[in-house]
Amino acid sequence: MKIGVVVHGPQMLDSGYAEKIMDILGSYGEVRARLGGTMGRTAVIDAKLEKKIDITQKLLPSQSINKFLDEDVDIIFLLNYGKSSVTGHAFGYKVSKRAKTNYGSKYTSNIPLIQIERPGESDGSVVPWDPELSDLAVEIADALRLKTVTPESIKREMKDKTKCTLKTHEENTEVQRKVAGVSPDENIFLNGIVVGRSKSSDITLVAENGVLISIIGGQLKKHGVEKLGKVDLENAIVKTGLLRRSRVQPRVLKSDKSNPKLKVTYLDHAAEDVYSLKDSDIVVTVGDDTTLVAADILYRFNVPIIGITDGDLDRVVEEGFKTRGSMVVEVESGWDDIIGKKIFSKLFNGQKTIEIMDIENFKGEIIQIIRSTTTSYKIL
Repeated sequence: MKIGVVVHGPQMLDSGYAEKIMDILGSYGEVRARLGGTMGRTAVIDAKLEKKIDITQKLLPSQSINKFLDEDVDIIFLLNYGKSSVTGHAFGYKVSKRAKTNYGSKYTSNIPLIQIERPGESDGSVVPWDPELSDLAVEIADALRLKTVTPESIKREMKDKTKCTLKTHEENTEVQRKVAGVSPDENIFLNGIVVGRSKSSDITLVAENGVLISIIGGQLKKHGVEKLGKVDLENAIVKTGLLRRSRVQPRVLKSDKSNPKLKVTYLDHAAEDVYSLKDSDIVVTVGDDTTLVAADILYRFNVPIIGITDGDLDRVVEEGFKTRGSMVVEVESGWDDIIGKKIFSKLFNGQKTIEIMDIENFKGEIIQIIRSTTTSYKIL
């Protein structure tokens, strides 16, 4: 068989199960693997698996599945390690549905997909999203000592836990979306941006005319909503908790930079593709979460950051790393965006990338801009 494997999320890699499962599947045929999602990329690098798992493209899990379908594989395995079986099954349900919808008429019934969920846990499972693959799913489940779960039982479970409600009144359209498997006091991500925090395990997101206006059972983060802008709530990617739960020893890849000029890139949005900045010599980041995530990812490529923050940290990863030579400046609440825009205007001249000769002089110019804007700041 030609087997495609879509690996989603850091935990599947950090636990060692991604490599173990690929080895098991190797006895059934030729295995090709690629990442689905973005946060797993650092985990692939840390696990030294970039030659076995393709991380060259930024693809959603459903897009990775569709790409394998275009390559005419016989079967696709979706590897995921959710916070719970509820979140994991909800994820698989939405991904399989989206992949089938996006692919069109070739698969009128089911795409050839089997999900392996939480393999290291007592509630771990194997889900044959195509019932015709049930016998193979049982074989794989036995090899991993997991149970099999039917798509029908998951669909019944998801019916109420993740449903969307659409209401239209006068000129306004309101969408309510329930979120499954949330625990109290967790970050709520919408398309990669922290938009709030849970206060209970019963969470419903509410958007009006494409703008998130409230979180029932949670607290809205207005600054995150502003960064998010308009959103298709029904089809948006929702995550809760930490982006990476494991404490790991990061792997730093060697870099051979010979150009005397330094390439400096400006980043003000954590949802952007930070990995595309790995060839920069310095990255200027704006915002607490943007700075934390970018610094942690770019540490693997030995790229320092200059971060402008205001202390409004949501702690999106368990532990963050910064390359030597990095500088983080904390200003008053709400001033990070203001100062970031001044830096972008005065030093970058409205361009995302510039070249400089000396990093220390550049840091000094940033401090001068901060001093001319506010007297309340500290270098961390």
